[in-house]
Parts: sequence; structure tokens; C-alpha cells
Amino acid sequence: MALIRAELLKVATTRLWWVMLLVMLAYVALSVGFTIFAAGQTTPTGQVIIPGRDMAGFQEILWGMGTGGTLFAAVLGVVMMTGEYRYQTITTTLLATPKRVRVVAAKLGASFVVGVLLGAAALVLTGAALVVTVLAAGGDLVFSGTVLRVIVSVLVVLGLYTLFGLGLGALVKNQVGALVAVIVWVYVVDTVVNAIPALQPLGKWTPAGATTALTSTGVGFGLDLSYLLPPWAGALVLLGYALAFSALASVTTLRRDIT
Repeated sequence: MALIRAELLKVATTRLWWVMLLVMLAYVALSVGFTIFAAGQTTPTGQVIIPGRDMAGFQEILWGMGTGGTLFAAVLGVVMMTGEYRYQTITTTLLATPKRVRVVAAKLGASFVVGVLLGAAALVLTGAALVVTVLAAGGDLVFSGTVLRVIVSVLVVLGLYTLFGLGLGALVKNQVGALVAVIVWVYVVDTVVNAIPALQPLGKWTPAGATTALTSTGVGFGLDLSYLLPPWAGALVLLGYALAFSALASVTTLRRDIT
């Protein structure tokens, strides 16, 4: 626990933590605002893409907006690992704790906590907007099983994405290269694979596809989501990615010569 606290202190004492938190909240707020604005509106064909603000389906969708912070969680995971190599603090870290297994375990634990905290911040913002919007629309607040699943999923997803970033940072210790890789993966590869129907059989196995499956409420914003895995399977896929990237971080850090 002492090592995990030390890793969390490293993150808390850097400006990047606060910058990423604020930027993430701004991004989530933008998504929440767009969803609130579009709720209940119909297309030219009369189709309602997002349920009205007074409906339970609207609340289920809005709670899931926090998953928009996945990129920021992954970026923090990358920096938590690559920052050690960039500023050569990895030498001091391993001298203070010669057993690398303990160092790796602490980094994995701390990175997951960081991701969960980001998710909690996103949920607080989402919840505040939801309460005001629903009550203003004359609706009742809903705490269904779906809502609970989505809320827990946001916390878990951001925690796991931070582990993804940590593992990638361990593999590509160059910070700029690792950051470019994670941005390209989240915003280009994952998006394209899940947007093109011919690639969707593969897309459902990507982190983004698994995340969408885990937080899906059945509303596809006009898109066909029938290709997605069931929520429980999406959770297993994300867990598999997290374990794989955690193993990657462990093996790379344990074997790498830092001199």
C-alpha cells in the first residue's frame, strides 16, 4: 500500500493530472450537453434517436457519457510509465525498491485507482447535469439495474484504459511515440473498425467495441449495434485486454536494462 500511495503521489504532484482531469471533464460536458440538447428530437422520418429528457432511457444513456474519458485515462497511464524513463526517475525508484515485482504491482494498482478516480469525476459531472435536466423536464430519477451497470462500467472502463496506457508505455518507453500510438488507436483505429459494417465482426473484439457493449442501453443513436457482444462478454474482453497489458508492463519492466 505504501508503494501505491507513493505512485499516486507522483501523479498528484504533476500538473498533467489536473490538466487531463479538466480537459476530460470539458469533453464529457460537451458530450452530455449535446445529448441533452438532442433528447426527444425527431429525424425527418419521425424517428426519435435519443429518448426524451423525462424518460428512463435518457438517464441510462446520459450516465454512460463518462466513457468519453477513456483517451485521457489511457494518456495518464502512458505518462505514469514513460515519465519514469523520460526524466530518469526509474533509477531512483528501483534503487528505493529493488524488487521490481513490487514496483510493477504498485504502478498497476495506482494506475487503476487513477482511472477509477477519473471515472468518478465524470460521473459526478454527469449526475449533476442529469438531476437538473430530468427534474426540469418533470421526470423522475431512475436507479434501475441498467443504470447501476452503466455507472459501474464507467468506473471499470476508465480504470482498465489506464492499465492499457501503462502497458503501452512500458512497451514503447518513448513518451511521444506512446502517446501518438494511444491517440491513433482510440480515435482512428477503434473508431474506423467499429464504424465500417464490413469490419464490425472484428470491431466487437476491440476495446471500444467491448466498452460499447458493456455500457449499451439498446439505443444506438441511429446506428446498428446488433453486432456487439452481450454486456458480460464485453466485460470479459476488456478484462482480457487489461490482463494482457498488465502482463506486458510486468515483463517489460522486469527485464529491461535501465542503465
